[in-house]
Order: sequence, then C-alpha cells, then structure tokens
Amino acid sequence: MNKSNNKGTLRALTAQVLYAVLEQGQSLRDCLPKFQDQVEEKDRAWMQEMVFGVLRNVPLLQYWLRQLLNKPLKGRQKIVEHLLMLGFYQIAYSRVPAHAAVSESVDATQALGSHALKGLVNGVLRNFIRENEQDDVPEQPHIKVGLPKWLYKKLSGYYSDSFDSLLEGMKTRPPLWLRVNRQQTSRDEYLDTLKTQGFLDAISVSTLPTHPDAIILERSTNIRSLPGYDQGWFSVQDGAAQLAAQYLQAEDGERILDACCAPGGKTSHILELSPNIQSCLALDNDQYRLQRVDENLKRLKLKASVKCADVSTPESWWDGTPFDRILLDAPCSATGVIRRHPDILWLRKGSDIEALVTLQKQILEGLWTTLKSGGTLLYATCSVLPDENDDQIRAFLATHADASIVPLEPDRPENTYGRQILPNESGMDGFYYAKLLKS
Repeated sequence: MNKSNNKGTLRALTAQVLYAVLEQGQSLRDCLPKFQDQVEEKDRAWMQEMVFGVLRNVPLLQYWLRQLLNKPLKGRQKIVEHLLMLGFYQIAYSRVPAHAAVSESVDATQALGSHALKGLVNGVLRNFIRENEQDDVPEQPHIKVGLPKWLYKKLSGYYSDSFDSLLEGMKTRPPLWLRVNRQQTSRDEYLDTLKTQGFLDAISVSTLPTHPDAIILERSTNIRSLPGYDQGWFSVQDGAAQLAAQYLQAEDGERILDACCAPGGKTSHILELSPNIQSCLALDNDQYRLQRVDENLKRLKLKASVKCADVSTPESWWDGTPFDRILLDAPCSATGVIRRHPDILWLRKGSDIEALVTLQKQILEGLWTTLKSGGTLLYATCSVLPDENDDQIRAFLATHADASIVPLEPDRPENTYGRQILPNESGMDGFYYAKLLKS
C-alpha cells in the first residue's frame, strides 16, 4: 500500500478515525491501526495524539462547533464536522501554527471528497481564531471536564471528595509497564541487558513490593525492538493487572480457571509465578482474541488449556471437577482505563451499566458452582464504578451464605469489600479486586 505523506491527506485520515468512533461506534483498537497503516511511520504517533486529544475534549469541541456552524452537516458531509473539531483541537491545544491548521484542514476536504465545503471549513476555522472562540468555555461542568453527562453524574457523585484527582488520573499519559518473565530471566538481569543496549534512560524499577517483576517505561517505544521480546523475556502489562496473579496466589498441584482470559496477560502471569500447578484452563468467548492468548503463551514458553466458551454457562464447558482457584476478570465498563482508551468515553452509554452488572452477576453465580469448598475466587474489573465493584460483591455476599471476603489490604476502608485502585495511583490503571472464599 502506498503511504501518504501529504498533510491534508493525513488530516483527512485522522478525521475518518474520529468519524469511525463517534458516528459508527467502532473502537480505536479496531479502526486506528487500519488508518495508521495508510500513512508514513513518522506520522502515526501524530495521528494517535490528535485522535486521543479530540476524544478527550469532545463536549467542548462540539460546543464550539455548534456556535460556529449555522446548521449541522448531514449524510456524507458529516465527516467534515470531525475535520473541523480536529482543526479546533489543533488550534486550541497543539503547537501547530493556526494558519497551518487552517490551510491543511482546507486541503483535507479534497481527500474527503468534500471539495465543495472548503470555503465553509476555511470560514469556520478563521472565525474560531478571529473571535477567540477557544476562550468560550460553557458553565456545564461535564463539558468543562470532557466527560459524557451520564458519567460525570456518576463519578462526581461517587467520588465527591476526590473528583479532581480522579479526573487528573484519567487524563494523565500512562507509563508503559513491563512484567519480566521470571521463568526466563530475572528483573535485575533484564535491567542489565537494557542498560548495555542503551535503553535504561527511560526506565525505572517499580518500588511497589507487590510488583517484584515490574519495570516502567516512561516513554513509549516499539516493544518488539526491546531485547528479549521474541525470546519471551517480558510481557507488556499494566501494574494494576499485574496484581491479579499476586492476589490469586495459585499453589502447586491446584486446578486454576482464568475466566474471560483474553489477551492472556493474567494467564501467563499465573503460570510464571506458579509453574507447578496441576492445570490452568483459560476461557474466553472471543475466538479472535484467543489467538492472542495462544501467541502470548507460545512466545513466553508457557502452557495452558485454551478454550472458546461462554463462561456464564458452565454446563457447556465444565467437566464437573471443581477448581481450587478462579480468576474472573469480568466484562465491565472499562472506566478505569480511559486514559489508555479515550474512545470508551463515547462508545459506552449510561444504559450499558445495568446490563453489564446483570451479566457480571450471572457469570459470578455460574462460576461459583464450579469452585471447590475452601477454594477462592478473585473478582476483577478495570472499572471505577461501584455498581460493578463493591456493590456487586455486596449483593453477592447477601445471597451466598457460603461466601466470605478475604481482605486484600490490612487497612481496608470500613464498609468496603475489595480494593479499588484509581487511575494513576502509583502509576497504575483504574482497577478493582475482591477475593471471595467458599466455605
């Protein structure tokens, strides 16, 4: 495929990414790489930075659009609205000179097949600059902070005392966490390798006692270029996700179930920490994502039984032999990882939460029947919403006399059941864990 290095075409492709997310409901994971493949390597980071920036500021950019556009564009012309929002973002938040943002946005109309609207794009962006529109910030609080109204209401209600720090954590550029595969090397040995190959200037060692194998990269890099990638010396896994295997504490000779396992980071960590377990069954209902599980296990030189199945219906996959320990990384709103995936802000709807809570409950109920007496189930989400976390566990305990909580922290706050990690706490993603014991 011919790569484009035309700046107007680059902006047109970036507008197409925004259109795919905001109008067609596609995830960045699915659509961004397809458009990045159409541009020069040097422009891929720029495209991602612009897309992330626009998605983090959609309410304000749309407000400005409504002030300056006489009437909404429709049909095939709708994509030009996304080109305009990209132009607003560049002028207001980036170091691109305003005149360049205008001229290159006008050029982009040709690549979008909207040449007839070049005068409109030119006029709207010049009015934005002339009227200092970027200084016009409405009073609505959800617009000021860049959240959908439904999510603003939930988070400001749940976290009234720490809302500002929560918002800051959700917008902080996340570091890149590595987890050294202790079955292949040690953290100290790998750090020495990184140092000798010139990588150490961007690296720090996690000082958290719960992360003995963690290394943090403060700057993004091509992971495949790091030493030992093909040999399976390390995995990419956020610090919060690295807690799963630590909290599960699988022991020799045990049968382990990793439910909702894709892409396999937690599965492989369990096997790295506990190589002498009897078996590990890794389940997920997404056959495509299970390919990643197989690829990761192969690269890391680890073995598990990987199966495509609906974890909420054990009768369709369970052989009847109880598990000693279960890790349930439940489907959730993913509100704890918005800093990595800002499209979640606009793909997730308030009405989704009730359906997710119902699904989580159904999966919990089903998996509980497959757990042996005396066994433990570790419930995990990458959410910061209590509906999916402490409230879910509270409701489960109220209806299961054979379930009790195993504290994960010595100073667990009163009236809570698990550990809620907020975004950027110790550099980690937002995550929740609760450990249940079956009596």
